[in-house]
Amino acid sequence: MTNFKTNELVVYTMSLLRIGLGYIFLWAFLDKLFGLGFTTCKNAVSGAVDIGCNAAWINGGSPTEGFLGNAVSGPMANFYHNLAGLAWVDWLFMIGLAFIGLGLLLGTWVRSAAAAGIIMLLLMYSALLWPTHAPGVDEHVIYAIALYVLLVSDMPHKWSLHGWWLKTAIAKRLPLLR
Repeated sequence: MTNFKTNELVVYTMSLLRIGLGYIFLWAFLDKLFGLGFTTCKNAVSGAVDIGCNAAWINGGSPTEGFLGNAVSGPMANFYHNLAGLAWVDWLFMIGLAFIGLGLLLGTWVRSAAAAGIIMLLLMYSALLWPTHAPGVDEHVIYAIALYVLLVSDMPHKWSLHGWWLKTAIAKRLPLLR
C-alpha cells in the first residue's frame, strides 16, 4: 500500500488522467499535421507507413476527409459527409485538437480544453451512430465522461504550468483560459 493520503492520490490520479487525455489529443493533431503514420499516412491494408505523405495537412491533405468522408455512419452520415474536406472544418478541427491537447497536457486552460473536448467527442460520437463495440457507448463517450470529471473538479494540477499560466496577461484578460 502507498502512504499517500487519499486526497493526494486522487490529485495525482486526476493529473495522470489530464496528461493522458492531453497526449491523445495532441498526438492526433501532430499525426494529422505531419502524417506520422498513426492514422494519417498509414496504409489500412498493409500497415505500411509513409511518413509525411500527401494526406498530411502540411502537404495539402485534409485532416477531416478520411473520417468524415468514409467512416461516418448512422442517421447523421449525410450531414457529416457534406462537411468532409471543407477548409473551415479542417481548420476548426485542427485548432480544436491543438487547443484541447495543449491545454490538458500543460495543465493551463484545463476547463476550457475539457469543455471543448466534450463537444468534439460528442460530435464524433454522433457521426458514428450506432457504436459497434457496445450498445450506446464507445470510447468517445468514455473520454467525454473523463473530460467532464476534469471540467467539474476543482483539483490542484500536479505536473502542470497552471500556476505560471494564471499569472500571464492573457489568462488575466480572458477568464475562459484560466
